[in-house]
Amino acid sequence: MAISLGRSGNPTDTRAPANTFLNSLVDRLSNIGQAVLAFGQADDRFRQVIQALPAAIYTTDALGFITFYNDAAVAMWGRQPTLGDDRWCGSWKLYWPDGTPLPHDECPMAIALKTRRAIRGVEAVAERPDGTRIPFAPHPTPIFDDAGELVGAVNMLVDLTDRKRSDEYHERLASIVQSSDDAIISKDLNGIITSWNRGAERLFGYSADEVVRRSVTILIPPDRISEEPSILERLRRGERIDHYETVRRRKDGSLVDISLTVSPVHGADGRIIGASKIARDITDRKRAQEEQKLLLAEIMHRVKNTLATVQAIATQTLRRAPQDEREAFRGRLHALSSAHDLLTSERWDRAALRDVVTTALAPFHHQRLSRDGPDTWVNARQALQVTLALHELATNASKYGALSTSDGRIRVRWKLMPRGTAKVYWQERGGPPARSPDHKGFGSILIEQTFDNARFRFGEKGLACSFEIPS
Repeated sequence: MAISLGRSGNPTDTRAPANTFLNSLVDRLSNIGQAVLAFGQADDRFRQVIQALPAAIYTTDALGFITFYNDAAVAMWGRQPTLGDDRWCGSWKLYWPDGTPLPHDECPMAIALKTRRAIRGVEAVAERPDGTRIPFAPHPTPIFDDAGELVGAVNMLVDLTDRKRSDEYHERLASIVQSSDDAIISKDLNGIITSWNRGAERLFGYSADEVVRRSVTILIPPDRISEEPSILERLRRGERIDHYETVRRRKDGSLVDISLTVSPVHGADGRIIGASKIARDITDRKRAQEEQKLLLAEIMHRVKNTLATVQAIATQTLRRAPQDEREAFRGRLHALSSAHDLLTSERWDRAALRDVVTTALAPFHHQRLSRDGPDTWVNARQALQVTLALHELATNASKYGALSTSDGRIRVRWKLMPRGTAKVYWQERGGPPARSPDHKGFGSILIEQTFDNARFRFGEKGLACSFEIPS
């Protein structure tokens, strides 16, 4: 049975299991220390052996005065004790793990010499002269001569800094896992649940005792049971599954929409031994998305009704206007309607610029139009502005420019600017020469007043226009 120390310095029994490998190492070092004490200064070989070891080791005589220490001990203590003067331990100051001062004459080495018994299972803290504190585990062992007389002791000090840091990390991690609102579950590669936090209890209704050591398939609805083998196979390949939206079943049989993230867990040897799963309840988000879809559908319906009303009023108001003016106004309304369709199909607040260009030019000769540029997004206001601008340019090209002939071609391209905006280029080829108009029409006024750095270039090859979408 191992010996531990109470606050008073008296040894008490402890039933904590000892580290077999560490105790074996200490026993071997005790034999070396005994040889050092026995040979004294006559043989340096044993001292050289201890000096070469990375563990902090020192010896004392029967009264506890330090007789030898290696460089590793100096590094731990932060000082060099005076042989034959410093007693019990070379530490500047000693404390118990809770911060209570530990007198040197009550330290584990002193108790080992006083009780003539090895001390195990004790932890303490050494303070260096610079104030640094090092948690350590001492292993003092008394040494006896052939006649059974106590001649001294050897002690090995094991630095626990890394272990303490690791323990603190795992304690913080465990606290985070337990306090998380998300369900955090671990399982092995056979899908057997190995851990279950309080978030999982709240989400699925099972306690940890009810599900640990059971298959995770108890959470999967029958129509989705095929998902688990696929997930396990991807885990075995070391893949991580991010934000996988699916449905799981609670203890009461009800279904819940979740976003699932699954990460492989590696063992000490690097092999994948299981997985951690984080399940987040997205019921409210799904409900909000459905409500948003209904709202957007209603908005789209009302916008179309409004545009239809405007068109009916305009038709009556402009019935005496020339046909081309009526057609131009009707085309602009259709362009606005198409832009609203694009915005409400998936997102109400933005659209891909590529889709905006494609939608705006769809009513025209698309086989004679080319478009290219990087993937980027524009907000709702920008989408409507670009749609109207391109509609005006395409309408003009159909009447007077490249699309008014059989061989005309138009290229629309865009590029990203340093300020994060996009610049659009319109280039006509193969049509009649472009001449500067005597007066500005609706399209040119719209583009110049809406966009930054708008430019029109008229030439023999056709019209060219560029404008920068405002942020």
